[in-house]
Amino acid sequence: MRETMRIGFVSTRLAGTDGVSLEARKWSRVLTAMGHECFYFAGEIDFPPERSCLVPEAHFRHPEVQALNQVLFGRTVRSSETSQAVRGLKECLKSHLYHFAEAFALDLLIVENALAIPMNVPLGLAVTEFIVEVGLLTIGHHHDFAWERPRFWPNAAEDYLSSAFPPSFPFVQHVVINSIAANQLALRKGTNSTLIPNVMDFESPPPERDGFAGDLHSVLDIDPGEALLLQPTRIVPRKGIEYAVELVRRLDLPATLLISHASGDEGGTYEAYLREYAELMDVRVVFAADLFDHHRRQTADGGKTYALRDAYQAADLVTYPSKVEGFGNALLEAVYYRCPIVVNRYDVFRTDIEPKGFEVVALDGFIPGEAVRQVTTLLQEPDLRAEMVDHNYDLGRQYYSYGRLEESLSRLLDDLSTL
Repeated sequence: MRETMRIGFVSTRLAGTDGVSLEARKWSRVLTAMGHECFYFAGEIDFPPERSCLVPEAHFRHPEVQALNQVLFGRTVRSSETSQAVRGLKECLKSHLYHFAEAFALDLLIVENALAIPMNVPLGLAVTEFIVEVGLLTIGHHHDFAWERPRFWPNAAEDYLSSAFPPSFPFVQHVVINSIAANQLALRKGTNSTLIPNVMDFESPPPERDGFAGDLHSVLDIDPGEALLLQPTRIVPRKGIEYAVELVRRLDLPATLLISHASGDEGGTYEAYLREYAELMDVRVVFAADLFDHHRRQTADGGKTYALRDAYQAADLVTYPSKVEGFGNALLEAVYYRCPIVVNRYDVFRTDIEPKGFEVVALDGFIPGEAVRQVTTLLQEPDLRAEMVDHNYDLGRQYYSYGRLEESLSRLLDDLSTL
């Protein structure tokens, strides 16, 4: 293996503030700092165009892919026409992968979740066939698997899932982001994996708040003295956002809940429920996905799109009442931006994160009075809040930094060189 490699990232989407895109960006930054060159293949990309291969059919929202998902999942039998459509789209995507690898003379692929969760079945099949035909060294960076999501069961795609989500080849190195996934992958597929958790750049503290976001409270219509609680996740049922609404309702002080992301790929039913629930609970919830993105932008007429960091830096506290998480990217972001956190103790938090010693307001599937009292105290006592967030930041730097990621990637690349 060459000391300096040309590495191609492949995913359905490499853009925006979803966890997969954010972690891919972090890996790209660290690998680039290590001297490698990185290139990008996806259905949506916000990396430099000269280093990218944009293929609309790779996106999970492409009409053909959505139509296939409708007939592959939620049933147990598929038609021959569906199989033909899958094969046709697979061949189309595979030809683009060949072009991508040849155009950028790639030495290694890093496949971001496209070989783990079947958001785009033809893409997973195309990647699998491409790498076995070419023999290209590949890292499958798996964030969540099909068996972790009830919406993929039952299905008429078990043959596809068995062969490509994920595939088992000697030149594919599997990376998971939590120990539960590592155990399940070994149990279900007989496949070993490397555990590399999500990270943040803890060696470089976030920039101070500046004038760009100085009007954010005003834009959100937050009154002086009113607490701003941030829910920095997509609006999907497993995020447990109804707990955050209940928490705000039970606080004996004025507070607003800000939700910074949209529903994403799981439809709008849950968002409609949350809007009705918030109205029933008489809680003000601001659904502000249109205000936030990965980067700041400003239009000629003065309109602003804020970075996600602006939401964290404006918040008094972060709510993270998820029922299920692959790791907890938003939790690490809250630690990085020194926000106190309310956490529902989802499985990965209990097994992989909590033992490190992080201090949070902990929930166990409901909101006890003690949690409400803890949140009230944190909102009213700045010194106590500062002590907690500084402690958490130090632990983040110790366990989840870019430096730790560089060490892990160096070992991973060394292992690949022996294949």
